[in-house]
Amino acid sequence: MYPYLHLGPLTLGTFGILLWLGAVAATIILHKNFQRFSIDADALNVVAFVTIAGVLGAKAYHELQDPAELADSMRRIMLPGWHHPGEILLYLLKWFQAGFAWFGGLCAGIAMLLWQGRQAKFQNGGRVGGLRMLDLAAPAAAIGYGVGRLGCLLSGDGDYGKSTTLPWGVHIRNDALDPPVPNPPELKVHPTPVYELGYSLVFGIWLWHRAKKNLPIGQLTGEYLVLTGIARWFVELIRINPRVHWGMSNAQVAALGSIVAGIVLILWSKARSKKWVAETAEVAG
Repeated sequence: MYPYLHLGPLTLGTFGILLWLGAVAATIILHKNFQRFSIDADALNVVAFVTIAGVLGAKAYHELQDPAELADSMRRIMLPGWHHPGEILLYLLKWFQAGFAWFGGLCAGIAMLLWQGRQAKFQNGGRVGGLRMLDLAAPAAAIGYGVGRLGCLLSGDGDYGKSTTLPWGVHIRNDALDPPVPNPPELKVHPTPVYELGYSLVFGIWLWHRAKKNLPIGQLTGEYLVLTGIARWFVELIRINPRVHWGMSNAQVAALGSIVAGIVLILWSKARSKKWVAETAEVAG
């Protein structure tokens, strides 16, 4: 594991680097989508705001699952006292390096995209709208998530899976952010972030091509929620997260919520049957 890269006096967290690369990948894909649907909006600005909102939402959701632990973390951060602001900031940044929940990031990112959609316009002057923006962002979100997930593996922040004897199992080094305890040299675990990268790439390509079908507005977003929810539920079967609700982890419960929300959105969008091409240029390529 390489939780940090040391470049002379500069220390960079690999989680942050891969999060940035995920945002870059998402920006490129969203920019291409804006081009083919004649959207007059800056993909870089959209992804930057969504990334910030997603990180804050993921951190908040993770921490609020255990308020007692959150309160204890805040007490430790404030131990130096207000007369040592530099030390407080250092402890705060260290606390922010790990502990993020996928569902919190998803919800915050969706909220930001809905707002961004109200601001964006087509080149003919019409407003894009929140649901269309979600549809536009679906392929980018899938692939960006998968790329960013590799940062979890490189930093060893606890997102790896259970022990395995499969030939592609990996050993989490003791200098990882959250290594297994105990951690004998022969212990190998499922590299679950790699699995997530794999299905994210498949979903991203699928959603990109589905956008050519003139689906009702919102259906593509519903399909994204269903696909990612199902995949995440099954990945959790081999993750080390504790089972807290009806034999399921918090992430599995959130994944079920994503699946239900996606099904409802698909049914609603089909019943509403408002098509993309009614207000946009013909889809290219």
